[in-house]
Amino acid sequence: MSHHSNESGNSRRITTNQLGPHEKIPQLVNRHLANTSQKPFNQHTMEAFKQVVAWRDKIDPTAARPLIFDSCCGVGESTARIAERFPDALVVGIDKSELRTLKHDHYAQNTANYMVVRADVNDFWRLAHQANWQLAQHFLLYPNPYPKSAHVQRRWHACAAFKDIILLGGCLEVRSNWDMYVQEFAIALQTAGFPATTKEYSGAKADTPFERKYWASGQQSWRVTCQLSPLDQ
Repeated sequence: MSHHSNESGNSRRITTNQLGPHEKIPQLVNRHLANTSQKPFNQHTMEAFKQVVAWRDKIDPTAARPLIFDSCCGVGESTARIAERFPDALVVGIDKSELRTLKHDHYAQNTANYMVVRADVNDFWRLAHQANWQLAQHFLLYPNPYPKSAHVQRRWHACAAFKDIILLGGCLEVRSNWDMYVQEFAIALQTAGFPATTKEYSGAKADTPFERKYWASGQQSWRVTCQLSPLDQ
């Protein structure tokens, strides 16, 4: 694969010791779907979830508006853009990094239909599922690769949190600059019983700083989309 470079992009390509999608994905997915996490919740994530519940109750007391998650939202540029695109929805951007979420003001739009919180998505997704929240859409826009084969279980589609992604439902969209990651995500979704489609992704304008950086470095983006319905209905 040739490496294009220009002034504004110096993002390194992902290198992996895998030759193709990890062969253990179906086995890992089935194991996680059969189990329920008993891990104690992280305190600051419980507080963040309470904040979001209070915000949602205030704006949408009957919970009638579509709910969208922008998970691992980084600085929340994508969250603000999604909120503009879907003015009738309530959009929650979640990222574990305080450093990133505090930078959100730079990207903030004056739309009142979204909120960016610092929380661990593993716990936040599980809390949302336990509260019986159902998403209209769920975005996971970069990164989480863990490209070493030995770290496969840290990827979203091969870890315990995958079950909560499925249970939250909605239309899922995952983007990555690593095509194998997107292929694996599709295999995981298919293993869980959901048809998933993968393709190269490009847009007129980047939705996140990572996307902008990858494109400026001459890298492609890949996307998997899937319409999820809850397993337990």
